[in-house]
Amino acid sequence: MLSLTITPGKIGEFPPATKPHPGFFYEVQEERFRELVDDHYEMILESDIANLFPVDDEDFYEAKRHAQDFLIQICGGPNYFEQTRGEARIVGRHAPFRIDEEGRQTWLRLYSYLLPDLIEEGISEEYIQSFWDYLDKHSIWMINTPSR
Repeated sequence: MLSLTITPGKIGEFPPATKPHPGFFYEVQEERFRELVDDHYEMILESDIANLFPVDDEDFYEAKRHAQDFLIQICGGPNYFEQTRGEARIVGRHAPFRIDEEGRQTWLRLYSYLLPDLIEEGISEEYIQSFWDYLDKHSIWMINTPSR
């Protein structure tokens, strides 16, 4: 059974984050994967963390594309991120943004609304869980601001 539990995190924690099972990307396929991230970003625009993302449409699209490329690569798909942006350095790339635990939890919660749909599309729960577990743990690394 899919467990989309959010692990509490705080600044300076870097829990081990195992990459998602490559079967996740191969079952979802690139087009649907990009759609998943696109849907996530559209939900972000309506959330309390929208201020962390570019307001300019072109910049927002570019940020979304980078996220798609990174997640595709981390899930075992083509290395689009590396080809266009070089080494990931995700923590450093997120450093300019004030990411607190509440914002991280909002970001994750938005994915938790989308991932169950993949079960109905025939994607293995085991693979979805591996993707969630990666997002849950690795997102803790991005926290760089105390919560209020």
